[in-house]
Amino acid sequence: MAYPPAAASAHGLPWDDPDAYWGAMSRAIADVPAPVGAINIAALRYNALDMAVRASGVPIRVASKSVRVRQVIDATLALPGYRGILAFTLAEALWLAEDHDDIVLGYPTADRAAIARLAADETAAARVTLMVDDLAQLDLVDAVVPASSRPVIRVAIDADASWRAPGLGHIGVRRSPVHEPGEVANLARAITTRPGFALVGLMMYEAQIAGQPDKAGADAPVIRWMQRRSGQELLERRSAIVAALREIAPLEFINGGGTGSLELTASDQSVTEVTAGSGLLAGHLFDGYRIFDPAPAAAFAMDVVRKPLPDIATVLGGGWVASGPPLASRQAKPVWPQGLHTLGREGTGEVQTPLQGDTARELRVGDRVWFRHSKSGELAERLGSYLLIDDDRIAGEVPTYRGEGKAFL
Repeated sequence: MAYPPAAASAHGLPWDDPDAYWGAMSRAIADVPAPVGAINIAALRYNALDMAVRASGVPIRVASKSVRVRQVIDATLALPGYRGILAFTLAEALWLAEDHDDIVLGYPTADRAAIARLAADETAAARVTLMVDDLAQLDLVDAVVPASSRPVIRVAIDADASWRAPGLGHIGVRRSPVHEPGEVANLARAITTRPGFALVGLMMYEAQIAGQPDKAGADAPVIRWMQRRSGQELLERRSAIVAALREIAPLEFINGGGTGSLELTASDQSVTEVTAGSGLLAGHLFDGYRIFDPAPAAAFAMDVVRKPLPDIATVLGGGWVASGPPLASRQAKPVWPQGLHTLGREGTGEVQTPLQGDTARELRVGDRVWFRHSKSGELAERLGSYLLIDDDRIAGEVPTYRGEGKAFL
């Protein structure tokens, strides 16, 4: 697939006029049975180029978890400003390594079968970097295949980027057990003394900054304050960690960031690359940031199948809930026709989703409703393929991981 330019409309960008944008999408898929997953390729290109601009020339490693479509990953990597993949499982990394030579695993692995496959393939071992934060993870690799019987395994350290705020405690996600520069350095020294391993990189993902919408809401001022303070602390600590590690091993990359923190992370002189993926397809969870405004590139359409009341239209399915805490923000969001909302006591359902609002009065059985998923990549777990939409026509079709028979996690 290729990315065409996003043509402006009388209202600006195409998606600035929801009726025109979603109306064109609806015409494109009018004869396709629901559920229909679609990617607007002009919106996808807009998002990809916008992220490259936000990264200010720092290379972006594509987070495959947030895409899960090989053709989209490949098309993105063909654009200036993108380099390498951050995979989410070792089995996925080995699959992608058949065609790509720079893959970093975003999380530690305990997949013994995949470790054995990695250790038996010198090409894959040169292309894939494992993520570690504990010597027990090296022990597991050695238990599967001893160092004397395999090629050198490339590893990177995942250092905790959360903020230990005075008086507030831990703010961020629970990832690595190594947080302070001394802790990371001690782990690095231990890795470099182990036969069969090469320490080649560092990753620090600041989820409390990258994953927290800050545009609106009663808690937005508190989130902005937290992000400023956390960002200042992280710039200093990451710099100290990198300085310590460079005394121990010749690192190839220092990785950080996410879609929501590209500007901050790219400004850190100790970082050599940033990671992003969610901003490409732009699930609605990423609508609430002040610093960027992604285009709604991916969406899915469902059919109205009943009208229990004049102001309620019920679609078949729709309950494609994203991972995370059980909040409304994790549910799929009806976006067109405008003016629809889910019922508080039902939300989105596995087999049906009632939608209420004045707009529902105009809907009839057989009409289409467009939804946006909350988290970008997880929609692909529900679909075998996406249709590629160019204005009001189908320009192609691309399989998801599921469509290619792959279910990694």
